[in-house]
Order: sequence, then structure tokens, then C-alpha cells
Amino acid sequence: MDHISKYLTREIKLSSYEDKLFKSDLVFDDHMLIWFISGETKIIQAHTTSYFKTGDIFLIPRNQLATIVNYPKNGQPHKTVVMHLSTERLKRFYENIDINRKSSSVPAIFSFSNHPFLESCLASLIPYFDVKGEFPESIATLKITEAITILREIDKTVDNVLANFDEPGKVDLIDFMQRNYMFNMPMERLGYLTGRSLSTFNRDFKKLFNVTPQKWLTEKRLELAYYQLTEKKKKPTEIYLEVGFEDLSHFSFAFKKKYGVSPIAISI
Repeated sequence: MDHISKYLTREIKLSSYEDKLFKSDLVFDDHMLIWFISGETKIIQAHTTSYFKTGDIFLIPRNQLATIVNYPKNGQPHKTVVMHLSTERLKRFYENIDINRKSSSVPAIFSFSNHPFLESCLASLIPYFDVKGEFPESIATLKITEAITILREIDKTVDNVLANFDEPGKVDLIDFMQRNYMFNMPMERLGYLTGRSLSTFNRDFKKLFNVTPQKWLTEKRLELAYYQLTEKKKKPTEIYLEVGFEDLSHFSFAFKKKYGVSPIAISI
């Protein structure tokens, strides 16, 4: 895989994937504002799948589990401008702003496709990636501030996300795992997202499910794969990434071990 990232600062980068496909299970520490220059992306979350292409602009809130699959398209690389909106940066932005933040539910992903204000802001960063030497922090601050200001102007609900600096609280573990078992995350991260230390997460999990987290996750992913193959008539190559496996051979081995038949044979 040929992946190139050019950083202006740790918060602003130009990312390019030249290979056929790149898949990653992620949960971002920062809100991510992304503008597509070329290529396509599929983002799989607990209850929705989103597709983005050239010209699209979207904001992924922090602390949300997602499987992200990046593709080149029409001979062009998967190329994006990415801006991290960190908690530290946002606290400084909001410290003198009086807002009435609501705790109502918000979209998993904010979409601002082809919005001229945001596109102009992010496109203006492109020439800077070819400038030699250290990028001035003062200019980075101006550009990030501009982006946040535009987001607030075009979507009044975005404050509910950007101005929320709370850490994840303790949540219902059964509900969380039933919604997010297809995401490959370190157990420490799953613990954090459920408001638990690793030891508390493992203890609570064993008490509730009477099995280790890893064994339960594998079983649930194979059950989902079986459903996709038999009921949805999908091919193994179409579903192994989405159900939480890293490579096709491992998926095929685990599936045959559980069901006694290969996923290819059962999908015919």
C-alpha cells in the first residue's frame, strides 16, 4: 500500500492512498473535518453506512466507532484534506462564546457536500503543502478558526457536538456490545468508550456474557457473516471486512471451523 501524508501541523494534513483499498477500524480522539479531492470512502457505523466521493465534505465526531474503507476511483488516488478539531483547540474557541448546548441526539456524521464556504476554506490549504519549512502556527489557527466558524454558520446544531467536552460515561454494556461488535478495537478502547477501566470492562463482560470478550466477538461476527451469506446472498469478499475480519483467509478459516463449510460454498 502506497500511503502518503503531508502535514502542515499535527492538526492539518493531506492524505493520499494509491492502492486498491485501505480498511481501518477507528475511533477518533478529535472531531475530523474531511474534504474529498478524489476517490471514495465507505464509513460503516453501528446503524448506518455512509458513502462519500469527490467534492464531499463531512465531519466525523470524536469517540464514535467506525469501519472506514478507502478506495481510489477512476484512476485517481483516494486523496483528502483532513483537519483535526481537537478538544484543546475547541475549548479555546468556545471559552468566550455563550451557547445553549442541548443534549439531544445528533447525526453520527455531519455532511456538507460541495458547500462553497467550506470547500473554499479547505481548498485554500492546498498550496501550503508544497511550501518548504515549518508552517506558521498563527496561520494554522486562522484556518481552523475559519473552518469552525463556517461550520457553526451553516449548521446551528454543530455546537452540540463541538462544544461537548465530556468524556464517555458508563453505559449499558450489553447494548453497546450488541451495536458495536463488528469493530476491531483494543479492549482498552472498548473499556474507555463504555466508561470503564480495562479490568472493570473484562469483569463486567464476563459477568454479563459468561464468556471472554474475544470469544464472544468472534462468534457474533461469524453469525452476522452467516446471515449476510445465506439471507442477503452476498459474497465472502463483500462482507468479511464489514463483519469485523481483517483478511479473507482468516475469515474463511474461522467460518469453516464453526459451520463445517467454507463461506464460498455456502454462498453459492
